[in-house]
Amino acid sequence: MPTLPEFTAGGTLPPGDYPMSLAELKESSLVLGPGPPRDHPVWDAAWREQLVENLSVMVKQLWAVGIDEIYIDGSFVEDKDHPNDIDGYFVCAEDRVRTRSLQGSLNRLDPAKCWTWDHTTRRSYRGYPKRQLPMWHSYRVELYPHWVGLVAGRDALGNELEFPAWFRQHRATGRPKGIIKVVQG
Repeated sequence: MPTLPEFTAGGTLPPGDYPMSLAELKESSLVLGPGPPRDHPVWDAAWREQLVENLSVMVKQLWAVGIDEIYIDGSFVEDKDHPNDIDGYFVCAEDRVRTRSLQGSLNRLDPAKCWTWDHTTRRSYRGYPKRQLPMWHSYRVELYPHWVGLVAGRDALGNELEFPAWFRQHRATGRPKGIIKVVQG
């Protein structure tokens, strides 16, 4: 089983992509904690395990429609006792998203029918300033499609970044960080 490096002083994984299967992820320090429980008494392993279970549902649906390049990030991949959710992206063809064929294929598999990236479907959730997509409400996971040329965010200087670059930097500091590549195992 691959071992993740320790968190940096900034609370992130060191820069790099860390391939892990869903089973490996469930047994990793991201779920079980970065050290002995006595050193991390409020680490919410049960919540983190539930997030991985939820992620598993969505990842298996992506695999079923032929998508296998999936990356996860967000507070789940940080030294945070109780992460809000799991964020991520997957690589796909632009036309599958633009024609909504991908969305349709995924929603035929998903009991919650929550696959959409339409900003008008975002809803409020108590205590959260940002409105969330239906997939977040169903799974507390948001996975976004990515194709070459799609801008996901900006760096500290205002330069446009695609998901691969944007997800590999800390949003607050802009420092490089590591992410998890979910692989079939």
